[in-house]
Amino acid sequence: MLTIKQIQDDKEAVIRGLEKKHFANAREVIEQVLTVDRKRKSAQSELDQTLAEVKTLSKGIGGLMKEGKTDEAEAAKQKVAALKDRAKVLEDEMKAAEEERKQLLYTIPNVPYEIVPEGNGAEDNLVVKTGGHDLELPKNALPHWELAKKYNLIDFDLGVKITGAGFPVYIGLGARLQRALINFFLDEARAAGYVEIMPPTVVNAASGYGTGQLPDKEGQMYHCEVDNLYLIPTAEVPVTNLYRDVILDEKQLPIKNCAYTECFRREAGSYGKDVRGLNRLHEFSKIELVRIDTPEHSEQSHKEMLDHVESLLVKLGLPYRILRLCGGDISFTAALCYDFEVYSEAQKKWLEVSSVSNFDTYQANRLQCRYRDEHKKIQLCHTLNGSALALPRIVAALLEDYQTEEGIRVPKVLQPYMGCEMIK
Repeated sequence: MLTIKQIQDDKEAVIRGLEKKHFANAREVIEQVLTVDRKRKSAQSELDQTLAEVKTLSKGIGGLMKEGKTDEAEAAKQKVAALKDRAKVLEDEMKAAEEERKQLLYTIPNVPYEIVPEGNGAEDNLVVKTGGHDLELPKNALPHWELAKKYNLIDFDLGVKITGAGFPVYIGLGARLQRALINFFLDEARAAGYVEIMPPTVVNAASGYGTGQLPDKEGQMYHCEVDNLYLIPTAEVPVTNLYRDVILDEKQLPIKNCAYTECFRREAGSYGKDVRGLNRLHEFSKIELVRIDTPEHSEQSHKEMLDHVESLLVKLGLPYRILRLCGGDISFTAALCYDFEVYSEAQKKWLEVSSVSNFDTYQANRLQCRYRDEHKKIQLCHTLNGSALALPRIVAALLEDYQTEEGIRVPKVLQPYMGCEMIK
C-alpha cells in the first residue's frame, strides 16, 4: 500500500497517478486518508503529553508524602488516575484511527510510473517489441482444442465430469508436454540464478493482504471458508510472503526466487469464445519469478526479468510481442507492467502468457519487507515478479503453431524432456 510519507510528499502527483489508473474519487479518498492521519497524530500527541504529565506527577507524589503534604499527594494521585483514564481513551482513539487509515489505504491502488501510458483498456496498451518467425501452417489448420482431441492429449469433458469447466485432464503426451515445459522453465530459471522454492498452494488471509490480492481480488480467489484459507492465484503470493515482517541486509539483495505451482482462479464473469479450450482455466500450472531488491537496482532487475522471459519464447520459437500496459489495464498493485503475448495462427489472435511487474514499495509496505542499508538505515524493499511462464496458452500456441500434416512438431529445446520429435 502507499505510505503516508509518499502521499504527504507529493499529494498531487499521487492523485494524478491514481486518476491514470481510473481510480474513482481519488482526491476525496486521499483527503480522507490525510484527515484520518491528522486525527491519529492529534490523539498520539495528546497521549504523549498526558503520559509525560503522569510520569512527572507520579515522581512527585513520593516527595509530597515525605514532606507530610498528604492532601496534596492525594490530589496528585487523583489527577494521575484521571490522566490514566484519559490516556486509555486517547490510546483507543489512536488505534482506531490507525486501523481506519490502514483499511482506507488497502482500497487505494499503487501509483503507476510516469512511463505508464494513458489509456482505458487493453486496446490502449503500447506494443514495444515484436519477435519470432512467420508461421506457415497446413491448410485448414486446427485450433488447439481440436488438436488435443485428435491426438488424445487433453480431455476437457473428463475435467468437467470430475470437477467442472476450466479443469482439463492432460493425458499421455499431453501430460508429458506439461512436465517438459515445467522442467525446461525451471532449468532456465536456475541457470539464470534463481533459487527454486516449493511453497504451499494455500495461504492465509495475511498473505493475501501482503501481496494485494486481498481485498481487491477476493471474489476471484477460491476460499476455504472453514479454515479461512485461500487457494493461490499465483506463486507470487506465498513466495513474496516469505519475506513478510523480515529485515534483510542490503548485501543479500537482490533475492531471486522461482517456483512451480498449480494456480487457481475463479475467473468469475468470464464467458464466450475467448475462454474456449486452454484460453482461460480455473486451474493451471505456472512457473513464477520473484525478486526482492533495493529501490536503486529494481529497474535493472525488471529489465533482466523481461530479458529472461523473452529468451524463453525465442527458444520455443514462438511469435511474440511485448506490451507496456496502460493505466486502465495495469493491475491494482503494479507500478509498471509488461505483458508478453504469443500469436496463435489457428485462432488468429494474441494470447497473453506472462506479466512482468515492478511493484515499487507498494507490496513491501503491506508486507513490512525491509532492508538495512550500508548506513544501517531501515528502508522498504522493492518487489517484482513475472510469469516464466504460464503453461496453458503456451501449450495452446505450441500445438497450433507447430502442427503439420504428419503431426505436431516438438520444439528442439523440449525434445530432450519429451523424448520425441513429433506428437502423432
